[in-house]
Amino acid sequence: MKYAALVYYQESIINAMTEQEWHDLNQECVAGVERLSSQGHYVAGQALQPVDTATCVRVRAGEVLITDGPFTETKEQLAGFYLLEARDLNEALQLASRIPPARFGSIEVRPVRELPPKD
Repeated sequence: MKYAALVYYQESIINAMTEQEWHDLNQECVAGVERLSSQGHYVAGQALQPVDTATCVRVRAGEVLITDGPFTETKEQLAGFYLLEARDLNEALQLASRIPPARFGSIEVRPVRELPPKD
């Protein structure tokens, strides 16, 4: 079964890191992806640019509304995601607990919902 592991953290904590600390964190993430891949758990994933680069699109009454910034102001911002393959939720949670940014924020784990085939 596939699970999305959504990585959230406070960008202010990341922005306060030294270049070396940021580099080391990224290297930990790369090593973690390599480990997950070698174990057959990594399907896909990407880091996201900072939240100040976000743009939201909404459609209301047929009108397209575009606003700068994230959907909502929150304490933690979505920083990236991992798409994991796991036996069950317990295994997905165990895998997510090893994602390095969990030390600075949280990892939201959600089962992926498969859409029905097109009629």
